[in-house]
Parts: sequence; C-alpha cells; structure tokens
Amino acid sequence: MEFIRFTRKNIIINLLLVSLYFAWAFFLGGLRTDQMILIMLYVICFYAHQKTRKFILGFSIFIVFWIAYDSMRALPNYEVSTVHIREPYELEKALFGIHKNGSVLIPSEYFANHTSQILDLLSGLFYINWMPVPLAFGVYLFVKDKYMFTKFSLVFLLANLVGFVIYYIYPAAPPWYVELHGFSLKIGVPGFRAGLGRFDELVGIPVFAGIYNKNANVLAAMPSLHSAYPVIVLYYGIKKRLGLFIIFLVIFMIGIWFSAVYTSHHYIIDIVVGVADALIAIFSFEKLSHIRLVDNWLISFKNKI
Repeated sequence: MEFIRFTRKNIIINLLLVSLYFAWAFFLGGLRTDQMILIMLYVICFYAHQKTRKFILGFSIFIVFWIAYDSMRALPNYEVSTVHIREPYELEKALFGIHKNGSVLIPSEYFANHTSQILDLLSGLFYINWMPVPLAFGVYLFVKDKYMFTKFSLVFLLANLVGFVIYYIYPAAPPWYVELHGFSLKIGVPGFRAGLGRFDELVGIPVFAGIYNKNANVLAAMPSLHSAYPVIVLYYGIKKRLGLFIIFLVIFMIGIWFSAVYTSHHYIIDIVVGVADALIAIFSFEKLSHIRLVDNWLISFKNKI
C-alpha cells in the first residue's frame, strides 16, 4: 500500500487548520461530538492513503459549507435584520390559500389537518435524505468524472452561500413557528421537528428530534435550501446522462418539495426562492466556467484530486 509521508509542511499546515477550527469551535460554545468527528475524519483521511487524501481534499468544499452553516451561531440573523413572521404567512395565504369552511388556510395548515401515515412515512424518508443523496451523488461524480464533480461541488457551495446571505437580509420564520408562537418574535426559540415528529413516532426513533435540536438558525426559512439541493443534483444528473436514474432524481426533488410543506417546515414561497437560488447558482457558475482562467483552475483542482 502507498502511504502519505508525514512531511513537515503538511503537518504544520494541518496543525494550524485544526488549531484554528478548535479555537473557532470553542468560541461558538464549545467543541461538540460532531465537530470532533469532522476533525478526526479529516486527519485520518489526509494521512491514511493517497486515495483517501484526494477524497478528503475534494470534499473539502462540502466541509467549508458545513463550517459556514455551523458558524451562523456566532451572529444570529435576527441580530442583523428584522425578522419577518406575518409577511411570508400572509403572502402564502394570498398566493396559495385554500378555502375551507369559510376560512382560508395556507397549505401547511391544510395538511396539518389532513395527515396520513403513508405521507408521514414518505415525507420522513424524503427529508432525511436531503443531504445523503447530494453527498452520494458527489461521491459518484468523484469516482466517474472529477471535472464535473468540481463544478457540482462549487455550485452546491455557491447556492448555500447565496442562501446564507438571504437569511441575513430577510430573516423569515417557518410555518411551524406561527403555529406555536403566533406573529410575535421570541428570541432563542429552539429548533422544532414539526410534522416530522409524526415520522419519529411511526418508526419509534427520535431521528428528527436529534437533528433539529442542533439547528443553527431557526429563523431562516427563506430560501429553502432543502429544495435547492435536489435541483442541483438533477441538473448535473442530466448533464451526466444517467438515463432512468433521472426519474428517481425527479421523484426525489418533488418529494422534498412536498415534504417541506406537508411537515410545516417551509412555505411554498420558500421553495420557489430556493429553486431560484439553485438555478441562479447553476447558470451563473456554468457561464463563469467558460472563462479560460476559471476553466484552467477547475482543471487544476480536478487533477489534484
């Protein structure tokens, strides 16, 4: 087997990176188990073998995304801009309101009164794969087409960064917040699994309770990045000509969109903005990649992984 040499240069660089991340993690409130796992995974992959080193360097783009999202704890968006609670609710009602018994319900309210165990189960299965499917697709591209993997990863990162900026410009509460707290702003409200709690009850495991207790930013419903990811995966799946697998990606995308509304985690308008975010990221980057300098950098990065 071919092993990576522990050179002075890479040891110093990695010690510096890990030390900086340790310091940042403690600044955010202390080192958590998931952060420790991330550090150990990086170090082990970097030094274990040439192939694992290239793998972790390639997926460093996703690590940057995760650190950026987690770091939003340092400056909550409600400290930067006014939180919008009533406005998205009223807009949703005006655009997609459902008339029933003399009143108008938003779609999330309607679904909350018309649940089924089949939809609860399917919604949970779709939603729990919001990140595993893009990551699995990324692994596939990493093995089959590193150039397209690089483009896919950077578009994924760009869509997230644009979404994070919008979170700070337009903090917005999700539908479940209005259901629990009305239109008044309550600082420090913890994450809530909402309709996904029905999935937890069905399977008898608090899957989503554990996930949403760690939510770094509760008042960040618009755009729905959950809805943006499958659009990016579908686009590059089509470019890769995956044949019948495209059908699965389309079903996955629609399933995520429906689940977001059905479980009261997002308004339809959140999904629309999320899809727009994905499309802007895709076509902006694709156009940018035609510039020779950018294309040369993509090729250079592809060759390193």
